[in-house]
Amino acid sequence: MALSSSMLQLQPSSLKKKTAVSRNWILLDHHGKPTVLDADKHAIMRLVKIHARDLRILDPLLSYPSTILGRDKVIVLNLEHIKAIITADEVLLRDPTDDDVVPIVEELRRRLPKVSASGEGQGEEEACVQDGEGGDENEFPFEIRALEVLFEAICSFLDARTRELETAAYPALDELTSKISSRNLDRVRKLKCAMTRLTSRVQKIRDELENLLDDDDDMADLYLSRKSTVSSSPTSSSDAPKWLYGSPNKGSKIHKSSRASGTTVHREDGVEELEMLLEANFMQIDGTLNKLATLREYIDDTEDYINIQLDNHRNQLIQLELFISAGTVCMSLYSLVAAIFGMNIPYTWKVPGHEHVFKWVVIFAGMVCASLFLSIVSYARRKGLVGS
Repeated sequence: MALSSSMLQLQPSSLKKKTAVSRNWILLDHHGKPTVLDADKHAIMRLVKIHARDLRILDPLLSYPSTILGRDKVIVLNLEHIKAIITADEVLLRDPTDDDVVPIVEELRRRLPKVSASGEGQGEEEACVQDGEGGDENEFPFEIRALEVLFEAICSFLDARTRELETAAYPALDELTSKISSRNLDRVRKLKCAMTRLTSRVQKIRDELENLLDDDDDMADLYLSRKSTVSSSPTSSSDAPKWLYGSPNKGSKIHKSSRASGTTVHREDGVEELEMLLEANFMQIDGTLNKLATLREYIDDTEDYINIQLDNHRNQLIQLELFISAGTVCMSLYSLVAAIFGMNIPYTWKVPGHEHVFKWVVIFAGMVCASLFLSIVSYARRKGLVGS
């Protein structure tokens, strides 16, 4: 798709130029040549012939979930920080100055150009020694090569975030197990919240890939080159409806039932290439999800262990409370002796010569209280109310 100055007004700028986030795009053609664009949404809609509702999915100010949409002439991808529009011969990426997007741009520049089979001498030799990706990869259509780069980028990004979370979570959990404190509890709480958010993001990407793998029609919709070839053939050009700007795209998932017969893609060619690509990325994202599931199980096991520890401490406190209550009852009985002798009532042992009576009463009362305390403790242990 060639850029036309009469069609829209775009101003190339430097990669380092800071523009509004909603206007900053980078366009890469089938040769991997980048062009930074400062364009509003209307210019982008005229450039790639995309409907406004699809472009809203790529708006960073709106919290749309991860989505992969196949239209008649474009593929719309909203994968975390990767917000891209793919045509049959171009890729548009939003926010090229973002630190997470810059490596993706470099990878697209390296892998999008198709290696020519008629190259001479040095060119053929360099093409043969490319790191395992040159030959087979460049046999794929342009949009499939672009999808491969973007899928690999998002899978690697989420896997890296998972490894960072594991690196921080496991030591924090071990430290909490050894010492339960408010600081360690708050640290683990933040890590658990981060894990929950990351799990939902990974799960959404996995669901999108799974939905594509489950539907051959959806995968066939991503072959833009094949659809453009069919629509440009003499037999189908007369029947194919003209794409009208401003109307809903008839190739979307929402309007599958109303697809025109002239734009239907031949299914006999199969979708094996894309299916293998999706399966490879699905296995990688599923492995990342399994890592998060393992981390969640470790967190749950740690919480169970901490709850057992807290229950044990609570039981010890209950036992201490039982001992203190039994001792308080016994001391209350023992204090009865002092209360009796403190009363202003004449007793026979108060007369001279009977002073020893007070001593034996105190000793006897102490023995009775001690025996009562030991009886309570022995009964509690016999019934299993306290530990041995």
